[in-house]
Amino acid sequence: MEVITTHINADFDAMASMIAAKKLYPDAVLVFPGSQEKTLREYFINSTVYIYGFKRLRDLDLDRVSRLILVDTRQISRIGRFVEILDRPGMDIHVYDHHPDAEDDIQGVFNLIKPVGATVTILTQLIRERGLEVTPEEATIMSLGLFEDTGSFTFNNTTPEDFEAAAFLLRSGADLNAVSDMVTQELTAEQVGLLNELITSAKTYGIAGIDVCIATVSVEKYVGDFAVLVHKLKDIENLDVVFALARMDDRVYLVGRSRIPEINVSTVAAYFGGGGHATAASASIKDLTLFQVENKLLEFLRSYIHPYPTAESMMTSPVIFTEPEVTVAEAGQSMIRYNINSMPVMEDGRIVGLTTRQVLEKAIFHGLEKRAVREFMTTDFSTVGPNATLLEIESYLVERHQRIVPVMEDNRVIGVITRRDLLKFLVEDQTTNARSLYGDTNLAAWSKRKNVVAVIMEQLPREIVQTLKDFGKLAKDLGMKAYAVGGFVRDLLLRRSNLDIDIVVEGDGIEFARTYAREHGIRCRFHKKFNTAVLIFPDDRRVDVASARFEYYQYPAALPIVEFSSLKMDLYRRDFTINTLALALNPGEFGQLIDFFGGQRDLKDKTIRVLHNLSLVEDPTRILRAIRFEQRFGFRIGKQTVALIRNAVRMGLLQKLGGRRLLHEIQLIMVEDDPLPPLRRMNEFAVWPVLSANILFDQKLEDLFVRLREVVSWHRLSFLDEPLERWWVYMLGLFSGLAAADVEDACGRLQFTAGQRERIAWAYRTVSGLLWGFFPAAEHKPSAIFRALQPFKPEELVFMMAKAQDETPRRAVSHYFHRYRHVSTELKGRDLKEMGVPPGPIYRVILDELLDARLNGEVKDRQEELAYLRERHAELFGGEGEVPDPAS
Repeated sequence: MEVITTHINADFDAMASMIAAKKLYPDAVLVFPGSQEKTLREYFINSTVYIYGFKRLRDLDLDRVSRLILVDTRQISRIGRFVEILDRPGMDIHVYDHHPDAEDDIQGVFNLIKPVGATVTILTQLIRERGLEVTPEEATIMSLGLFEDTGSFTFNNTTPEDFEAAAFLLRSGADLNAVSDMVTQELTAEQVGLLNELITSAKTYGIAGIDVCIATVSVEKYVGDFAVLVHKLKDIENLDVVFALARMDDRVYLVGRSRIPEINVSTVAAYFGGGGHATAASASIKDLTLFQVENKLLEFLRSYIHPYPTAESMMTSPVIFTEPEVTVAEAGQSMIRYNINSMPVMEDGRIVGLTTRQVLEKAIFHGLEKRAVREFMTTDFSTVGPNATLLEIESYLVERHQRIVPVMEDNRVIGVITRRDLLKFLVEDQTTNARSLYGDTNLAAWSKRKNVVAVIMEQLPREIVQTLKDFGKLAKDLGMKAYAVGGFVRDLLLRRSNLDIDIVVEGDGIEFARTYAREHGIRCRFHKKFNTAVLIFPDDRRVDVASARFEYYQYPAALPIVEFSSLKMDLYRRDFTINTLALALNPGEFGQLIDFFGGQRDLKDKTIRVLHNLSLVEDPTRILRAIRFEQRFGFRIGKQTVALIRNAVRMGLLQKLGGRRLLHEIQLIMVEDDPLPPLRRMNEFAVWPVLSANILFDQKLEDLFVRLREVVSWHRLSFLDEPLERWWVYMLGLFSGLAAADVEDACGRLQFTAGQRERIAWAYRTVSGLLWGFFPAAEHKPSAIFRALQPFKPEELVFMMAKAQDETPRRAVSHYFHRYRHVSTELKGRDLKEMGVPPGPIYRVILDELLDARLNGEVKDRQEELAYLRERHAELFGGEGEVPDPAS
């Protein structure tokens, strides 16, 4: 049987392509793989397409299918149950499609893929070439698909071939009135949702006097007609220039629209490898994240749209300064700390001079480090106002060789302009001021805020909520802003328990922590080098406090946006988007969720995604963290991040990691509730050769890990108060198939201590000896089992139970855990001494015999132990007769 099918939720182009394919494969059966779009279902009701013999999937015998003809799709994920027959030997698969390549594309025996507006165009061309006739009804159906997928020939993906196909169908009798009635620009629920996201995320940037709107959305699968949504956004908001970015699958799609001659969007699209017209253009971008594309777009626009700057738009603020009576050495240290080369000298709020690093270094060279800055500062200098022009600024910095130009307003310094600022501006405009479509310049306009107080109150204990509020109140009192960040916020939104709180303060984190500790009577530890602190509460709960990056970056003006940018930069250094969420704690904004990088979206999509393409190069341990988070949360690593991981592994970046860092990440994976999925994923990414090229993560090793987890769970439930180093148990399992030399090399790679190396080598030798020598030999008494297992720690015993091939050793180890290991004699060494036995090695012999007798059930209490001694060692107590009981 030959079957023609298409994608789930078939649209008009899908149906039209099926009808067209039927002309090429007249004996084939038409079958939809799933549901159809609403408009298509309505068309079925009101038309006579049933005459083409469409069959229901449930009425089809898949075993009879020998040829599968796919139209308007080639993705495995979109063909429903037909995926079951793809790998059948001898299956003849033919593919006709116009969509861009995707990761799960099917490769058929025959493939005809063309970048045209509609798949029906491809099939129509074949029909024309073969001289096949098309009835008016067929031509109308095929025209429906053509008009729908090209937006009535207005979409950018429309090609000359689409017009030629339309002409042929019109000559074949296509009813354009019917087409006009059916093809409407009615949006689907999915498209309405995307349009809403575009409007919500849209930010307007003022660049050289031109308002440029940029909107972003992110979806996991490809959504058609994105250009239609951008067009509607432009019309709804009456925008002159709009760029929309959509992350779909493993790439970012850019669509640009412009009404003004100053901006040719085809030039912008060409920068990203796309094209189009001056008023409408698009591009498809791979190997960049959505955040990176947005930044590159802004960079290009700033260089493309030539601005006319003012001093206020170029200056650096807040101003770093020194005072006249500060010593030369102290002022020099300030410049080193903030990595600057010049700064103003301020006295009582007034600027009285300028100084430079070169002057201070020369003074120190001459032994003048203890002299005051006042003695060497420059007092002949010029200042500018906030509206000073670029030419005026250049005249001071270049022509008059002034190293720094203060910007004054109302007799106070509001910023400074350095040569670096000027050079940076000439290279790229640093305008970052953005506002929403509704004119709000607050952070909420561009960081996607929402209030999650209800979630906080629902998920967190009352004392934790109060602690967070106390943090916010203190931050406000100190003139700072405090945020909870990272995994704590992520797990709060996921409704997962996590009280490991990290606080980021826009200000001095150590001052914040010290003040809080003093006011609440708790301990505080701090690290000046990293400007971090740890608050230690009476119940041993700890809260980490850190300062947001405190470098003085160049900003257009001293606006509140400057403060938030420091938080943004702090979050940008984190590993994955889902860990970049921040929770505002200050009064008045408590519970506001701040999302600069689409973390909420990726939580919703259950996707692990890095922030930029060098993330894994900067820290290869993120490879293992991505795998751990993916499996812990049931998420999946984004396609681009997968590609970056594979590339990082190929580059050998994991080999460059220090052993202790690598071990730490592996330990974290091995203490997950079920380490097998992440370990299996590590195998898929070819991570194991970083430890040993001979680790074979095959079915045998997977089966061992299944048994290890079962035994670990058994131990945890059986002995709730007994700690077990789970990572060590699983490490024993991982290395169990390696030769001794390979184990030693792997331990060296992980920088195991000498004690750990000795322990693992001893464990393998001894466990093997017991499993293959001791247990199979004969039925052993409890005392023999106790003596054999007593040298082992619980981790090795758990490993032994999982490694055992039959029930005998597993039962023996279980009995040892439950029955034998805590057995002891009632008589002790002091009793033997009181009984007159001379001290010496005989004590150990007697007590071991008594313990064996206890284990084997030969004695049960103190009196029976005395009787045992009377029978076995009466000579030690003066010959025959009663053995004295020292307790009597």
